[in-house]
Amino acid sequence: MNQQKIDRINELYRKSKAEGLTEAEKTEQDLLRKEFVANVRGNLKAQLDQIDIQNPDGSVYNLGETYGNKTAD
Repeated sequence: MNQQKIDRINELYRKSKAEGLTEAEKTEQDLLRKEFVANVRGNLKAQLDQIDIQNPDGSVYNLGETYGNKTAD
């Protein structure tokens, strides 16, 4: 997500608090927020997939290899 979209999210938020939004702006805000959340989740998943865990017995496993194929529904 680029900075322009993030700025637009913030602009719509400020406008919603000051004077309210039109239906078209509410729809735009909802779509932008969903895109933002999906982007954050994707980034978090990518970071977690890179983590290695060492068990007390010394064995090491990668979270991405163990849980990476599962979907969060």
